[in-house]
Amino acid sequence: MSIHRGQGAQDTFENYYRKQRKKQARLVLQPPSNMHETLDGYRRYFNQIVGFFVVEDHILHTTQGLVNRVYIDQLWELAVSKTMSALRTHSSYCSDPNLVLDLKNLLVLFADTLQGYGFPVNQYFDMLLEIRDQYSEILLKKWSGVFRYILELDNYSAIPVSNEEEYKRVMGQFPFHDPELENQPFPKKFPFSEFVPKVYSQIKEFIYACLKFSEDLHLSSTEIDDMIRKSTNLLLTRTLSNCLQNVIKKQHVGLTELVQIIINTTHLERSCKFLEEFITNITNVPPETIHATRLYGTATFKDCRHAAEGEIYTKLNQKIDQFLQLADYDWMRAEPNGHASDYLIDLIAFLRSTFAVFTHLPGSCFGLCADTGRDLGEDGGMEEMVMGQEKLLSWGKKPGVNN
Repeated sequence: MSIHRGQGAQDTFENYYRKQRKKQARLVLQPPSNMHETLDGYRRYFNQIVGFFVVEDHILHTTQGLVNRVYIDQLWELAVSKTMSALRTHSSYCSDPNLVLDLKNLLVLFADTLQGYGFPVNQYFDMLLEIRDQYSEILLKKWSGVFRYILELDNYSAIPVSNEEEYKRVMGQFPFHDPELENQPFPKKFPFSEFVPKVYSQIKEFIYACLKFSEDLHLSSTEIDDMIRKSTNLLLTRTLSNCLQNVIKKQHVGLTELVQIIINTTHLERSCKFLEEFITNITNVPPETIHATRLYGTATFKDCRHAAEGEIYTKLNQKIDQFLQLADYDWMRAEPNGHASDYLIDLIAFLRSTFAVFTHLPGSCFGLCADTGRDLGEDGGMEEMVMGQEKLLSWGKKPGVNN
């Protein structure tokens, strides 16, 4: 530069330097095609950009006229545009939540470093909020698989415990308090099956995963709390709800399993207040805050319970229809022969064993859902069926009934 200044060609050299550096900037800002595959790809990309602008900042402060603030700002605008586009493209290929979390940490470090040199980085933090939404979607997909696995492996039977250690293990996983159960001697059973404490524990793990992304984003406690609650609502109302609905609709799921699902969702619904407290404890934002988002788990579990009730009603009607279709029944018999038909005895035995399952339901033996004021089954059909079954049992015991 001194030589060019001495020869009166300083302007020529400055133009040449800036033109060459712009070419180098475009090369530096071009991401490798496989950058999204590993964290090292992102790291190399960010490092070369930081190196480029650290050099330009040094030249700006140690030379006279070679570069100026306008030139630097133009290069920076180009860099922001190129890097934002590259990040949107490459991060969209990622399906690993851990890699997205590492990318977030790397991007925060990148932005904080350049901010220390006076470069405006607000757009990168806005970009982090976009990546946060993508991270949440990836988590939802991951937990969808987790929930499906838990529901597929469940035996849909009340959890038996034979000693204090087993009892405390379940109590440590799920907030449940029942003085009557506590006072019972061992062995005893919890009313819910294994998927209740497992699902509850996984919801908490999901909340922790959401919290990890919010760290170092310069967000307020209220913003973090709102983010976590909104993501958890999606987990409950979309991911977990879909998994439960799919189980309920499966053909091989019988009445016993459906009744256990009703019991399980009742306890999960009651646990939502503990999830509220859990989020409050980790964000320090009380739920009564004006802008606090509430969890929608109550409605989710009610909907699943209603779906299970509807399936019970449908399956019972189908089973009774099968009895009617298969029975060799003489509807025109004029005189009784003194005893009930084999068909009627089989039907009564089926109904007796079937309705014994409903005694495990919370509330009355008719399965009345205290939380909704709605009888088990659509339009109160289950209650009518139970009453009809009782009449049928009484009628079948009368002497002289043959059909």
